[in-house]
Amino acid sequence: MGVVAAAAVALLAYAFMPQPVLIDMATVQRRDVRVTVDEDGRTRIKERYLISAPLSGRLMRIQLDPGDNVHGQQTLLAAIEPRDPELLDPRAGAEAAARVNAAKATLDQAEPEVERAEALLDQAKRDHERLEKLRASGSSNQREVDDAATLVRVRQQEATAASFARQVAKFQLDLAEAAQLRTKPGGGDGEHRFEIRAPCDGRVLRVFQESEGVVAPGTPLLEFGDPQNLEAVIDVLSVDAVKIRPGNPVVVEQWGGPHPLQGVVRTVEPAAFTKVSSLGVEEQRVNIIIDFVDPPADRPGLGDGYHIDARIVIDQRPNVLTVPVSALFRDGDRWAVFAVVDGRAALRDVEIGARTADIAEVTSGVNEGDVVIAHPSDQVAEGVRVEKR
Repeated sequence: MGVVAAAAVALLAYAFMPQPVLIDMATVQRRDVRVTVDEDGRTRIKERYLISAPLSGRLMRIQLDPGDNVHGQQTLLAAIEPRDPELLDPRAGAEAAARVNAAKATLDQAEPEVERAEALLDQAKRDHERLEKLRASGSSNQREVDDAATLVRVRQQEATAASFARQVAKFQLDLAEAAQLRTKPGGGDGEHRFEIRAPCDGRVLRVFQESEGVVAPGTPLLEFGDPQNLEAVIDVLSVDAVKIRPGNPVVVEQWGGPHPLQGVVRTVEPAAFTKVSSLGVEEQRVNIIIDFVDPPADRPGLGDGYHIDARIVIDQRPNVLTVPVSALFRDGDRWAVFAVVDGRAALRDVEIGARTADIAEVTSGVNEGDVVIAHPSDQVAEGVRVEKR
């Protein structure tokens, strides 16, 4: 009975003894810390060309399709021919015919005037020559000779004016006949066709105006560029943009290929823009322009406007002491961790450096190989017995 009583007392004492707190443990170890800004973005062609109609006219059907290769001046992108004249209703047609007849009559009237002026000019020249001969023999004076020379100049001007009047009448006839033209189906013969050729090599991206039709100056026709000459645009929060500098390395992921791509920041745009997030919050964001380091052969299939995920590296610390971020907590105005010493929790104040979403650099407070508590609960305190979960 005494042994049974002693066992019962021992069981009661064990039942009321404090049990160790089950914890998750992590080891302080040296690792490389890489601080990144993670955002998604899209690719775009660096040099794209939007081909527009330089003049008005009838656009011939564009034979190119998106994806077709363009070989500089050898490739005809589009052709524009003069527009057909407008159709004439019966009344307009009668008026045009009347104007043609009037122009013919004016031309017929100008022909005799030209002949009359030329005849008077010939007569004035003969009179002047005769007076010159008489003056040599003393039968005529100088005044008569001068009057005859003046008359020759006058008749010359009258003949010139009559010739110009005949040309004007002929031009008016041509204009009246041109206004009488009607639209003829079937298109022109290409004699006055204006051809648009590619300024450089590339591939057709979009065709805005494929069918034949009348276009005005500035009408977009097609867009092309070199899909291998790509860059990426990543929009980040403005608070993150101030940490990014040109030359920062970039890791491009989730682009569809089997391995990440390497890039480098080329430009941080100086102006931000407002973007509404999926939660309806207005955010100030900044575009980061990234150049790809990998050659085009390492990113097959990646084209213009494709989605990517990018990690922009803003800080790197090689071979530094690290602890999991889950082990850190605030102790007053300092960071702290719970180390495991002889099966009990020991509070340690630490100083941290670079920090990522998973790990943080520790500059003081713990040593390599120390064991710390990850995710310390409110049951963990200084001196509490702990046990690995």
